[in-house]
Amino acid sequence: MGNKRLRSYSSIPASPISDDKGDKKLKGLVGINPDSEEHVLKKNGVQSNIVEIESFENDPAKIERMTVQELRTTLRSMGIPAKGRKHELISALKCFMDKQINGEDSQITEGQVFVASAKNTSVGGKAKNLSDEQHDEDVNTVKESCEPQKTKKRLKQSAAQGESVKVDKLVTTKKKLSTKSYEATVGKLSRGKIEVASDIVSDVVQSSGVNTPVLPTEPWAVLAHKKPQKGWVPYNPRIMRPLPLSRDTNLVKLMSWNVNGLRALLKLEGFSALQLAQREDFDVLCLQETKLQEKDVEDIKQCLIDGYENSFWTCSVSKLGYSGTAIISRVKPLSVRYGLGISDHDSEGRLVTAEFDSFYLLTGYVPNSGDGLRRLSYRITQWDPALSNYMKELEKSKPVILTGDLNCAHQEIDIYNPAGNRRSAGFTDEERQSFGTNFLSRGFVDTFRRQHPDVVGYTYWGYRHGGRKTNRGWRLDYFLVSESIADKVHDSYILPDVTGSDHCPIGLILKL
Repeated sequence: MGNKRLRSYSSIPASPISDDKGDKKLKGLVGINPDSEEHVLKKNGVQSNIVEIESFENDPAKIERMTVQELRTTLRSMGIPAKGRKHELISALKCFMDKQINGEDSQITEGQVFVASAKNTSVGGKAKNLSDEQHDEDVNTVKESCEPQKTKKRLKQSAAQGESVKVDKLVTTKKKLSTKSYEATVGKLSRGKIEVASDIVSDVVQSSGVNTPVLPTEPWAVLAHKKPQKGWVPYNPRIMRPLPLSRDTNLVKLMSWNVNGLRALLKLEGFSALQLAQREDFDVLCLQETKLQEKDVEDIKQCLIDGYENSFWTCSVSKLGYSGTAIISRVKPLSVRYGLGISDHDSEGRLVTAEFDSFYLLTGYVPNSGDGLRRLSYRITQWDPALSNYMKELEKSKPVILTGDLNCAHQEIDIYNPAGNRRSAGFTDEERQSFGTNFLSRGFVDTFRRQHPDVVGYTYWGYRHGGRKTNRGWRLDYFLVSESIADKVHDSYILPDVTGSDHCPIGLILKL
């Protein structure tokens, strides 16, 4: 780029930008009262279940044949929490049986159910435990309890703060993760090795009490998919981002966001553009769906954050307050173009191209096929081929980076409910095939999918059904790069904690 800087960055996102009340409440573990017979099964209390226990010992497969209701009834009769899916209930019961057979203490908590079934559930138990600078792991928080009991309210607060809830006492330790071990963990997660989850949870220090590890509280840290495949794991930027590059590495940090109305976003209570810029320290910000009119642009430019004086905007003229894209940059581009240079495609403000020293950067908002797929034919027979040809022409002089809302979930891993959306705009067979034919097959690389082949990460959640709270989303936003620079990508990432739009920002760190 024109003004190359030597810089580093933090690979672990900080606290969310928005104060959205729905995201504020961390659903931590509910505390367990050590004197409550409802939660703790004492050894001398299993006599009434001896017959059932013996039947399980004689026929272990019986547990697998039980229905969910039977499993829950049995667990409750033994004083074990009966929450979760069938495989979790089976794991809890088997864990209890093993302890009975081996003569161990039979105390079981919901946390232990998670440990027993970690290989079948989502990764993310360490989400709050890595610091920005040192990648420390807070295994427990240093605190001795001088009270014989803690109320449920205080136990909830402890869980929300990342503490390990103890029945007898709270014990503390803190161990440093070496660079090597952290990279190994990231590598395993990125390759989709779900076994890492059990390692994360088992880091809780064992002592005389019952340990309850901290479960993922962010919705994106939970695997949400109607048809998950073996090896798939949820994307969690807190533990899946690579370590920062050294300070002497020359790099550029790009960010893209479909803001779904820029003026509305800037007026949103709790949102701070300055805080986002300070946290992410991006060099270039690409926006889509600004919904601005040309008369609004100058006012918006006056509000730009210091250091980002270079901005380039295009607005829809065929339909006011619709579509619109922009590039905001610290570095002044060598040149800027608007649209594809084809009048039939350039009236909706869908594309801005900025030329820098090492590459062309395009921010694009691909047309949605719309209700009833009324624009599907236009999308796949005209827009996609025209954009692809334009990119290939640019590529003759230097590599190309296309980012933005491309309005296509390319594979089943990129959408929560693939079967239910076969004829929905953004996931039709025609759109997915066009995406592959016009972009991927022509030498442009989906950077996130190359870095995370088996990771479920969404960038869009519809407002209508509150999809963000349950992580039922789509991956519609991309960084596509020319094959010639694909190996220079250090990190292609998603920032699901940033709210304010129905999309979240995505980022790309490229070594120059």
